[in-house]
Amino acid sequence: MGKYNERKYSADTKIGVLAGGLSSEREVSLRSGKNVCEALKRLGYINAEIITVDRDIVKNLKEKNIKVAYNALHGKYGEDGCIQGILELLGIEYTGCGVMASAITMNKEYTKRILSTCPDIVMAKSAFVKKGEDIFEKTKNLKYPLFTKPVSEGSSFGMTKVNKKEELQEAYNLAVKYNDDVLIEEFIDGFFVTVGVLEKDNKPFATEILEIRPKTEWYDFEAKYTKGMSDFIIPARLKEETAKKVKEIAVKAFETAGCRGVSRIDFMMMNDTPYLLEINTSPGMTDISDLPAQAKAMDISYDELVLLILNNAGLNK
Repeated sequence: MGKYNERKYSADTKIGVLAGGLSSEREVSLRSGKNVCEALKRLGYINAEIITVDRDIVKNLKEKNIKVAYNALHGKYGEDGCIQGILELLGIEYTGCGVMASAITMNKEYTKRILSTCPDIVMAKSAFVKKGEDIFEKTKNLKYPLFTKPVSEGSSFGMTKVNKKEELQEAYNLAVKYNDDVLIEEFIDGFFVTVGVLEKDNKPFATEILEIRPKTEWYDFEAKYTKGMSDFIIPARLKEETAKKVKEIAVKAFETAGCRGVSRIDFMMMNDTPYLLEINTSPGMTDISDLPAQAKAMDISYDELVLLILNNAGLNK
């Protein structure tokens, strides 16, 4: 098991792997949860089981007497502070970020507001459009192409690349189906990299940087979750000083947003400048997810990664 073999919880601890949920990312979460639960079993946690999350989650957690929750949920209710608040009320320790950090980072507008306090963090120029506002007035100072994104959504649901003004209304109409508020930001003509941030002994550290070259026009849902639709290059083809900077910024963003345990920070690289896109506080753990690949490049096996995340579980409002 290498250097990540310490165990915080005994083998008979009742661990519930929270998966499924009520968001548009339900199917991805179920895949993550299945993998995590299998890893926990291999690690010897004999009472680990999948808890399929629905509106009866409180009753199910109580009936099964769950002591620790491994959060494999993605998206609304699972990654936005809601499930974290329930677990706090029930006194169940859980993996990943707490209520505040989860709520902040799930909302792209507030993430940008918080991270804008850090002079070293660069982000794309953007506008936030609230329901009922004039999208053309709000975006008049932005340069095309643009990306429209629901403010609180994951896995690229509701996202559209807008090449010209005539396409903006339709793109906005799609995004607003997911959230009332929409982020519209300038397209960064570069390439996508992502870096995980984990914790050991309460000290955050960055994983290896993963460069992703999608075979679609941009890194959309198909490219993310269809095997063979993206090329994964690890370590990313960055200059040594640039790679060091990306890792430092990722850890800084993690700390500034109040994250804990695990997150994944996404960037677009252009002219050796990392433009931070977002913070994901419950990264995918599927066979083709980014975080396991990043950990593997550091000689951290999937099971070690699961154990490392589990060891950082706790209560954290």
